[in-house]
Amino acid sequence: VQLQASGGGLVQAGGSLRLSCVASGRTVRSYAVGWFRQGPGKERELVSSISRTGGYIYYADSVKGRFTISRNYAENTVYLQLNSLKPEDTAVYYCAATSVANILSADGSNVRSWGQGTLVTVSS
Repeated sequence: VQLQASGGGLVQAGGSLRLSCVASGRTVRSYAVGWFRQGPGKERELVSSISRTGGYIYYADSVKGRFTISRNYAENTVYLQLNSLKPEDTAVYYCAATSVANILSADGSNVRSWGQGTLVTVSS
């Protein structure tokens, strides 16, 4: 599956953004999907994911209660709603997918498709 991410931008602290990841070639229903991010000088981290079956949703502790992941089968798109943004959320966000496991691994080792990344910058 090919992934195309968009929706990043510059926003003030407390603001919101919605990231989109459009899949082509295969339906997202067949994949575990999610979002990673990598901030300046930081390691890549798994922010949120949905299992292939849809029965399990993961959020990193740092984003719980602020970010919401969703999957729209009709649009073949995965969304990440970012609310109450903080400067420490500044990062390049990557959507990811795998068909070889029911969930994405936290280290990204089972990811088989990556989107190109979209930059989120949160000013204080």
